[in-house]
Amino acid sequence: MFLLLSLCMCGLLLQGDAQDRASLWRGNDRSGRCQYTFTVPSPVESSCPQTGGPEIEGLKARVGLLEVLVSQLTGGDTGGSQAAGARAQSELREALDRAVGERNLLRGEKERLEREVGGLQRRIEEMSRETEKLRNRPCPPQTPMVPPSSSLQNSGPMRPAGGSSQTSHLMTRPNRQGDSSSLRDSAWQYGPPGFQELKAEVTEVPAPDGSEDNTGCGDLLSVGEPVTHRKADNIAGKYGVWMQDPEAVSPYGPNMVWRIDTIGTEVRQLFGYEDMEQLSKGFPSKVLLLPELVESTGATVYRGSLYYQRRRSRTLIRYDLASESIAARRELPHAGFHGQYPYSWGGYTDIDLSVDEQGLWAVYSTSKAKGAIVISQLDPHTTEVKKSWETNIRKTSVANSFIICGKLYTVSSYAAPTTIINYMYDTATSQGKAVAIPFRNKYLYNCMIDYNLAQRKLFAWDNFHIVSYDLRLGQKQAN
Repeated sequence: MFLLLSLCMCGLLLQGDAQDRASLWRGNDRSGRCQYTFTVPSPVESSCPQTGGPEIEGLKARVGLLEVLVSQLTGGDTGGSQAAGARAQSELREALDRAVGERNLLRGEKERLEREVGGLQRRIEEMSRETEKLRNRPCPPQTPMVPPSSSLQNSGPMRPAGGSSQTSHLMTRPNRQGDSSSLRDSAWQYGPPGFQELKAEVTEVPAPDGSEDNTGCGDLLSVGEPVTHRKADNIAGKYGVWMQDPEAVSPYGPNMVWRIDTIGTEVRQLFGYEDMEQLSKGFPSKVLLLPELVESTGATVYRGSLYYQRRRSRTLIRYDLASESIAARRELPHAGFHGQYPYSWGGYTDIDLSVDEQGLWAVYSTSKAKGAIVISQLDPHTTEVKKSWETNIRKTSVANSFIICGKLYTVSSYAAPTTIINYMYDTATSQGKAVAIPFRNKYLYNCMIDYNLAQRKLFAWDNFHIVSYDLRLGQKQAN
């Protein structure tokens, strides 16, 4: 029918004036069928815009075939492409998380270095001012020491300084605690010319580590000099935590010492040492791989369990050392974590766990407390909060803290070589007060300070170094 119609049209066209200019074109259409096409020039229009033609149509046909092939190829491997895309997305997400973590670490390190530079600049300015004061201070008068001479044996009263006797000049020693030009040492007494007697008053000072001063549970009176036990072997030990169980449970004895190096994003190794001597030598007798990653330096051990904060969360974990498994886990309600309310040195120290005579404690902050330190006493079996206290000192304003006999103490600086314990909060009275107890950061970057009930000392981790401090406590006041 189609061919017959085309032939009829051809006959009609051939009868016209343009019969000698008609043309016939034959070719396959897109479906592959043979098609005849007749073309006749227009008797009116001399030309018209080019809108297509056999070449364009052929090109369209080839493009259509290519589209069909692409559709078949992509449609036939949909499952594989989706799986590959999911894997690629997961890998990209992991890489992004690692990059963000590294960026945060670098940012924290940068802020720390900027604070240290600022501290050094302030120290330089203070030293410059002190040097200027010393330059402007007048020198004390100097008098020669009396030489040994027979003139000391002469009888008669001492002559004044303007006399002709060789004994007219007596030595005056400068007072080391004040201005030597205004004070004379009272120990030198003027007596008969035959002798001079040196007298001094002796005041008895109790030793800082006296046993009778270390058995009470009153206020903290003083902290001794730091004693170094070991230096970490590599960069992973720049920050860390070490501890001792005050109520050890079999199979580990009371002398067992535990340690965690906390540098890195995969912190899960717990090292155990039989005693302090093995710790100082660096010979662990036990290495445990914890099932959950550790966040920062706030871990502690108590009654045979390790208590620590799970990384990037407010979850507290109780890890049983004997069975080497998780015995309990619970979120610390509303606690800030992963850099929300850390100590001033950073390090994601938002939650700090510790043990004293009254049990297990957590030091942290919440949005409700607006960054102020919150103290909570925890159930050691379930890690559930039993009671909480809110203080009036901001957590980010102090370098570290520790709890002794239910009293929280905060340390002012983590980097200054000589600083103070500047605040105390008593949970028994719910009252806080400012204090000024000298404290030394021997290695200038103290990232962990905890009270160790087993030895009744402070344990600290100061810039790769494991150190301890003796304490002197007062006697508890009777109610």
